[in-house]
Amino acid sequence: MSEDAAAYRVLARKYRPASFAGLIGQDALVRTLSNAIAMDRLAHAYLLTGVRGVGKTSTARIIARALNCIGEDGAGDPTPDPCGVCDHCVSIAEDRHVDVIEMDAASRTGIDDVRELIESVRYRPVSARYKVYIIDEVHMLSKQAFNALLKTLEEPPPHVKFVFATTEVRRLPVTVLSRCQRFDLRRVDMEVLVEHFSGIADAEAVEVEPAALALIARAADGSVRDGLSVLDQAMAHEGTRITEEAVRTMLGLADRTRLFDLFDMLMKGAIKDALDCFSELHDAGAEPQALLQDLLELCHWLTRLKHVPTAAEDPAVPEAERTRGRDMAEALAVPSLAQTWQMLLKGLEEANRAARPALAAEMTLVRIAYAADLPSPADALRAIGSGDASAQPAGAPASPPASAPAPAPRSAAASGTAGAVAEPVSAPEPTPQAVPVAAPAPQAQPTSLREIAALAEERREPILSAWLRTEVRPIRVAVGAVEINCGRSPDSKMLALLRERLEQWTGERWMIALSEEGGEPTLDEQDRAAQEAADRAAMDHPLVRQVLDAFPGARVRKVHRPAPDNGNDGDAFP
Repeated sequence: MSEDAAAYRVLARKYRPASFAGLIGQDALVRTLSNAIAMDRLAHAYLLTGVRGVGKTSTARIIARALNCIGEDGAGDPTPDPCGVCDHCVSIAEDRHVDVIEMDAASRTGIDDVRELIESVRYRPVSARYKVYIIDEVHMLSKQAFNALLKTLEEPPPHVKFVFATTEVRRLPVTVLSRCQRFDLRRVDMEVLVEHFSGIADAEAVEVEPAALALIARAADGSVRDGLSVLDQAMAHEGTRITEEAVRTMLGLADRTRLFDLFDMLMKGAIKDALDCFSELHDAGAEPQALLQDLLELCHWLTRLKHVPTAAEDPAVPEAERTRGRDMAEALAVPSLAQTWQMLLKGLEEANRAARPALAAEMTLVRIAYAADLPSPADALRAIGSGDASAQPAGAPASPPASAPAPAPRSAAASGTAGAVAEPVSAPEPTPQAVPVAAPAPQAQPTSLREIAALAEERREPILSAWLRTEVRPIRVAVGAVEINCGRSPDSKMLALLRERLEQWTGERWMIALSEEGGEPTLDEQDRAAQEAADRAAMDHPLVRQVLDAFPGARVRKVHRPAPDNGNDGDAFP
């Protein structure tokens, strides 16, 4: 193996920033730390948070270099622009400085490791100005380790600085957070990543198509290190010229033009065409999960484009996609896009769990395309109200004609046998008339507590309805006036809500009066008493007795009471 091959370093390490000027996408952090160092307002502990690959560990090393740099002449002070040539800068960059201690909390999580660190804090630095402790993935420390570190972290010696880095800041105790100066490193914008990767490609003498750089930046998802790893892989895969198609094939992504075609087919309900397009993309190397993820991103972009047209002005979006996206956003309705988003989200979850993701992805596409032929809930309600059967989806059972005879059940008491069904009775043909859905019939004034509870349930006030049924004993109820007994501790909030809702629903002013009279049982107590009476009547019925005698050991589990019909009082057993 040649010396050049042995000395090769991946791009993520080769182009790691060595100064604040090399940090990209973190302007607020750079400005704050540079001013703090220049003004000698240095905190004793820093906490760097953010997703993977945005520069947390690199920033920690830059802080160590800035604090310990002595300049080319050896007489410099802490500076936001370390020289990079003094002994301290070089040894820190090569990770061999004795006074800059890096600790991986993911592998050293126990209290013994922290005790060792605390013991070393007492000693002054060997050669540097400050002893800097860099603890990566600090959230992995145990609870006991954090507790042991708290006192030292609050009052460290003046020659000690702590720099913590973590991707999960929520797992840190608040006692640690309160002792650190926190910086949140944000995801790097796609445009900044493209420019950064382009400069690295030029430095490596590699020609990369702009569309390929955009794909790499999109795959990086704001992480500089992830993007450089993909670029490194593409260089090894393609050599000195990297094309969009090569990156798309390497990442298992679908062609964007065909992706728009697939989404358009789904929205038009063309199931066969959509499945053929999916098979074509899958055979070309697109992963099912990646394809569903791309469809999710496209659905989100179209929805955003419909509400924020300026989203199409993003320079990272090609002109062809911008034009076609505008046309599709104008043609699609927001409910359809929202429904598609939910189905894609569920389908992606199923594909990640399925043994064969391609099959789960196909079933997801079938559901989306089938749902495209169905009317929206608003259209279905309008069709029902107008009696328009043509608005029903293909394959749906047709509604029976208005003149069709309606079967009328006959009560068990009338026939003498429980559960018997009467012969069909022809009903008079109703006159077709369109009923507007948005115009409900006027609400009759309630004259009993049961009617008030039913009105609350109908108007979707389940808590108020349950309170009326279980806690309230009616005394007198009339239109505009209610006298009730709510026990010794009436709920003032529920009383106020009852008065407000009654006035809102009926258009009348209501007076709610509390009384200490006993009143009638609550509605729930009345219902239980009626059910118990019906059960006793059922057990005394001759037919039930005959059945129990014919089947020793049998018992009655439940008694159903049919609804009142044609003068029947509703009791199955008179």
